Amino acid sequence: MLSIPWDQPATLIDLDGTTPVIGTIRDCAQHFAAFKPFAQAEARILLTQPVRREGRKTRTWILEPAEIQQLVDRLNSEG
Repeated sequence: MLSIPWDQPATLIDLDGTTPVIGTIRDCAQHFAAFKPFAQAEARILLTQPVRREGRKTRTWILEPAEIQQLVDRLNSEG
């Protein structure tokens, strides 16, 4: 599970070129949750601080859809 602070600035982008959402990780996760499945598949979050990911030697600046879904799940579990 990713442990990114909810108030960390981030940008939610989609590969179709729609307007990005610039806000916090929480804002990006909430917008992602509202997307339809085809839009979720095209979404990425650009971070302002890189995070470590299991199985990778280096930190990353971009979160993939499955990782964003983990944030949505965390948001839902925290209420």
